[in-house]
Amino acid sequence: MSVALNIDHANAPRPDTSGPVSLVGLSKSEIAARLGAMGLSERDSRMRASQLWNWIYVNGVTEFDAMNNIAKRLRADLAQAFVIDRPEIVSEQISIDGTRKWLFRFRDPSQPNMPPVEVETVYIPESDRGTLCVSSQVGCTLTCSFCHTGTQKLVRNLTAGEILAQVMMARARLGDFPGGTRPTDGLVPSGDTRAITNIVMMGMGEPLYNYENVKKALLIASDGAGLSLSKRRITLSTSGVVPQIEPTGREIGVMLAISLHAVRNDLRDVLVPINKKWPLEQLLEACRTYPGVSNAKRITFEYVMLKDINDSDADARELVRLLAKIPAKINLIPFNPWPGSNYVCSDWDRIEAFADIVNRAGYASPVRTPRGRDIFAACGQLKSETERLKKKDRDAFLL
Repeated sequence: MSVALNIDHANAPRPDTSGPVSLVGLSKSEIAARLGAMGLSERDSRMRASQLWNWIYVNGVTEFDAMNNIAKRLRADLAQAFVIDRPEIVSEQISIDGTRKWLFRFRDPSQPNMPPVEVETVYIPESDRGTLCVSSQVGCTLTCSFCHTGTQKLVRNLTAGEILAQVMMARARLGDFPGGTRPTDGLVPSGDTRAITNIVMMGMGEPLYNYENVKKALLIASDGAGLSLSKRRITLSTSGVVPQIEPTGREIGVMLAISLHAVRNDLRDVLVPINKKWPLEQLLEACRTYPGVSNAKRITFEYVMLKDINDSDADARELVRLLAKIPAKINLIPFNPWPGSNYVCSDWDRIEAFADIVNRAGYASPVRTPRGRDIFAACGQLKSETERLKKKDRDAFLL
């Protein structure tokens, strides 16, 4: 089945059920409204919502019984109406370089009869920071020809709660909540540094094709009373959904990354087919006018290095020309191979020559060190097992 972006499906309400509601992903005002519906006064609802928020996001609590500043009877009522759910870990792989990849399985507590979905989430540790690569969709619609995820059909959008739950589960596994224990295997920041200091929306899916859920999740993640991640440490990567780029800067305010990968429309049409809808000229104009863009808040342009495809000196010079007057940095990404791919990574001396041209033009152009290749956790390699669902199950899953 070929699944294209369908706004009606993406925004369709879920069926009404009598099952418990997950608090993860609800705003404070939404939690307060649900508490009010349970009979709490407006004042009590606001106070209890703030308490729940603190227990969930600051302390990482998953059981209402642990919330000792809430009356026991109310805790029992909350446990009947709500859950603080986290995904099931189907698998956890640790690379020789310390990168971790989880396959998470989500079940919707309000729809217990619906089959589960699975996504991959990757943790990339450094000595002074740790970056979590988060998925926004199960599968993808974009079919970028160099990307393994693009070979998996879209199953459905993830909810705001499911996006956040990837962060919550990773924090729990990495000992990032109070009382947690850091893993001793692999490279994880130690001392007072959080295990997860940065989030990149670069996992499975196109974040801007799930805009409302991604927006809600990232605003919660950056809330100072909750997960409290700086918006400068959250990066959203898009392949070029031009109409949603300006709202991303104005309404979410996070850092922007563009999956560019080509400097000519004819080639980008092949590598990143969304270019046929929003070509380079439109994409780059949206970048020039991105709200808040400046030398202190540069846009990252991602460029995968494909041998004899997009790695010539002429390509490097054209890249410099295209990005003129855009505060930018350029991440050069050695191609990460996957079974069945038709591309080969550029030779290292070619990558260095390309980077030298970009550097001499005044752009920072680090070559991204491939991480987690041995566990297929590197850029462009993520792909869950959910694609094995039968057609009828995929149809039922589309939101």
